[in-house]
Amino acid sequence: MSVIQKNIELIQSRIEEAASRSGRIARDIKLIAVSKTKPNEAILEALEAGQIHFGENRMHELQAKMREIQNPGICWHMIGTLQTNKIKYIANRVDWIHSVSKAKYFGEINKRALQFDRTINILIQVNISNEEQKSGCEVDELESILNAARAYPSISVRGLMGMAHLTSDPEAVRGEFAFLHEAFQNHMHLNEGNVQLSELSMGMSNDFEVAIEEGATMVRVGSSIFGARNYG
Repeated sequence: MSVIQKNIELIQSRIEEAASRSGRIARDIKLIAVSKTKPNEAILEALEAGQIHFGENRMHELQAKMREIQNPGICWHMIGTLQTNKIKYIANRVDWIHSVSKAKYFGEINKRALQFDRTINILIQVNISNEEQKSGCEVDELESILNAARAYPSISVRGLMGMAHLTSDPEAVRGEFAFLHEAFQNHMHLNEGNVQLSELSMGMSNDFEVAIEEGATMVRVGSSIFGARNYG
């Protein structure tokens, strides 16, 4: 068994324990393996271990990996900053876009999804850390963004995403995860048509267990699976 396979087993075990502590079912939580900067061989090793969901931060890197790895069972997630003029390059295969922070992106995503006769799942990114360098809308903008999405039938708004501030103490960001969960619950009454909030993407290698305890349904784990990033 490879190191990557062992790491995935360990992470899944920790997911199960965190889910159990919070009275949840582990199979309801998706592990997104963040493969940023990692070679295709590492992704293929993870696939061998049964990993399905993979996340990329950079649009050009995601485009290349989707082209080069043709396994039909893989599910691709775009989790980094969006560039409107590059959405056309990923729309043919990307399954989830986590980082939609403004309604202005809906038109381009919808247009490109239509070209490939697809529906693309998206999450609305909320700035939960109050850091200016972090992308994301404010909570009081959520309702108008969700309502605007109804005009675009080739996108499906499935939930919210947030990035907590970086810290060595996971407990320090529990409040940020709880804040996003509360925002999620407070907007579920808007579920209608192509807006169906069911997913909450939050938590990374250093804090995903706390995120699960606070309601995460997707956790984005990179270094704990693949090791430290090579660059970027």
